[in-house]
Amino acid sequence: MNIGYIGLGKMGYAMAEQLREVNWNVVAYNRSHDKTEQLAKETGATGVKTIAELVTKLEAPRLIWIMVPNNAVDEVIDELMPLLQKGDTVIDGGNTFFKDSIKRAEKIEAVGINFMDIGVSGGPGGARNGACMMIGGNKEIFERYEKLFQDTCVEKGYGYFGKHGAGHFVKMVHNGIEYGMMQAIGEGFEVLKKSDFDLDLKKVTEVYNHGSVITSRLVGWLQSAYEKDGVELAAISGKVSHSGEGEWTIEAARELGIPTPVIKASLQFRIDSQEKPNYTGQVVSALRGQFGKHEVRRR
Repeated sequence: MNIGYIGLGKMGYAMAEQLREVNWNVVAYNRSHDKTEQLAKETGATGVKTIAELVTKLEAPRLIWIMVPNNAVDEVIDELMPLLQKGDTVIDGGNTFFKDSIKRAEKIEAVGINFMDIGVSGGPGGARNGACMMIGGNKEIFERYEKLFQDTCVEKGYGYFGKHGAGHFVKMVHNGIEYGMMQAIGEGFEVLKKSDFDLDLKKVTEVYNHGSVITSRLVGWLQSAYEKDGVELAAISGKVSHSGEGEWTIEAARELGIPTPVIKASLQFRIDSQEKPNYTGQVVSALRGQFGKHEVRRR
């Protein structure tokens, strides 16, 4: 129950807190050291100032979780690899393109270091209180560290999906589906809002979320957004950001010859919303703010 943790952003910090709460010994590193110091002070984790120091604080075989943006993963791995030894295990838990994970696995395992790709869902709240994880890599390594997933996920909230890349592939498609679901909710609530009926949209979310076919966490999060910001969502931007996973899903589907008009349209909406923000975009932004703690306020 010893783990090195690299990357203390919204998700990483919350997961490190969760690990400490269930008695894992966490050695943590973050590029900006103030977050590391904060985690150490609040949870008793061991904070370090360099990746090299992190490695020295762990006994072999080491287990190291990387939770950084996709464009920073290679930099971290390149710094880690000369410091590790055969039998150590590296996990990439970020939102990573599955083909990149396959390449990284080949590179890392060629020198005897184990690699796992894990897609993590649930946002910072899930990372703190029980996440959902989609896992790829060597099954023997998955089984070796299954307690880690039991300790950090909701009940039945993790699964092993096969060879390298499978975990991030399943998470990528999850995010593509998420795009479409959020888009449908946004469009539906704009129709409700602009109808001739004087509808209580917060009441609609409450009713929709008690026994209807579309009962979901997303509808619940919209209810929370309405309670916080009002149904006009005046403080929420109608410009919806996207971080790449929807685009990756569309590209993977194209290579497989599978049409994905809903996901494709939802991605295009986000792109167009930068110039043409509207209420649908405000709803989608509000949802992103609720579950992912993304910055969605009007600037």
